[in-house]
Amino acid sequence: MPERHATVMCSQGLHARPAATFARAAAAADHAVTIRKTDGNPVSAKSTLMLMSLGLKEGEAVILASDDETAGPSLDHLAALLATELDER
Repeated sequence: MPERHATVMCSQGLHARPAATFARAAAAADHAVTIRKTDGNPVSAKSTLMLMSLGLKEGEAVILASDDETAGPSLDHLAALLATELDER
């Protein structure tokens, strides 16, 4: 199971707009992707509501994962997105 560790760098955390942006990017992947806090349970990265339920703040560490062994490039892309502001205007 490929995993990527990432840090949320969006200054406002993953509130509605950045969570929706991230969920759209995750939904573009051809496989299931989960996200979790390092000490938490995984949720679908493709669901804005589930992402918001994590209450992720700036600087928090997360783990992205997939059961698909070919998901590495998608996980890399999503980890890189979390290192940005993610706030579309």
